[in-house]
Amino acid sequence: MRRELLTKTLLGLFVALIAALGGIDLYRHRQFKVPIVCGPGVTKVEPLSVYSPGIAGTSADTQVFTLEGKEPGGKMIIIGSTHPNEPAGTLASILFIENAVVERGTLYVIPFFNHSASRATRPGDGYPLYFDVPTDWGRKRFRMGNRDAAPLEAWPDPDIYIHYPDRQLLSYIDVRNVNRTWPGRPNGPLMERVTWGAMEIMRRNGVDLAIDLHGAETMFPVTNCIVAPERSMRIATLASLTVKAREGFECHVESSPSGFRGLSHREIGDYAETLPFLIEAPIPFLDQPTGPKTEKLLLDGKDPFLLSLSKKKKLFVPYDEDGWPLDKRVGQQVSVMLEILRQHSKKTPERTIQVAGVPRYADIVRDGVGRYFRDPDAAAPESVVLH
Repeated sequence: MRRELLTKTLLGLFVALIAALGGIDLYRHRQFKVPIVCGPGVTKVEPLSVYSPGIAGTSADTQVFTLEGKEPGGKMIIIGSTHPNEPAGTLASILFIENAVVERGTLYVIPFFNHSASRATRPGDGYPLYFDVPTDWGRKRFRMGNRDAAPLEAWPDPDIYIHYPDRQLLSYIDVRNVNRTWPGRPNGPLMERVTWGAMEIMRRNGVDLAIDLHGAETMFPVTNCIVAPERSMRIATLASLTVKAREGFECHVESSPSGFRGLSHREIGDYAETLPFLIEAPIPFLDQPTGPKTEKLLLDGKDPFLLSLSKKKKLFVPYDEDGWPLDKRVGQQVSVMLEILRQHSKKTPERTIQVAGVPRYADIVRDGVGRYFRDPDAAAPESVVLH
């Protein structure tokens, strides 16, 4: 009996040790902070809880960077990391924060919109915990996040998520997906309080344009595109045609479905005067029939299985030996955003948003996105925000 008890005790200690060792890496990942250098255009940094007090003190609270021009004009909000496992949008957002100078109008940038999900991961799918982007001064490290907020932080999940206010029935997990919880409410589940905060930014400040940055599988039909509702369709179409003609890449337009609720490109336009757009960049990393989910696949987008499927015309984007590298994905998103700004300013000159200092697609593909990140060690300490 004593021997059996000793065996069970030793086995229990061994299991506890293994769990502790595995938990250390996850704890470090959760605590890791990405340094963001406020560029010359940043005029204010404040938490989203200023607009949604219900997230104050929670892991869902996140930073909002404001870039105000010297001249009045229109206003735009850029939302990155709605799904933190789609990192091109995160990098594109930070690129604006660290480089953009607004000459007319105002930009609001939220680089880690689902902040809780950005500190979670998917070890069951073999996701890397981090990825490193080469720069002129070394390597900039980012957390690799999950699609949905951490379950313990939004606990308990309902059996069925009932969307507010339309009462459409959605999957239980959608309660932790901020792109199913728009327009939100101030006292709802945690992610509804996050989207409520963003809606309040738009409503209180009279924001003209909202851009939600995403990535989608190459096997998914809604990829490499701008998703827009009826009100935004003219600007989206002109932006799509212009980047194809002037910059040589495809980014077609998809219509926002009116019957599927909770999506940013639907609810923002229905519950505010803001014109919403969602930009999808192809991300081979998320496709199911790939090799291991490595950092290399995330960065270069090269996979032999997808190449084979491309030859059989099973993908919804062009795909060859060059893959879909991260620089290309970020470059497309940045250029499309700049073109949406330009088309909006042409249509409503009294609400012009004029931005300088931001590279376009060809520059980012040529130089690499890391060329445009500032060295936090060389920056003034007060200009560095740890996120």
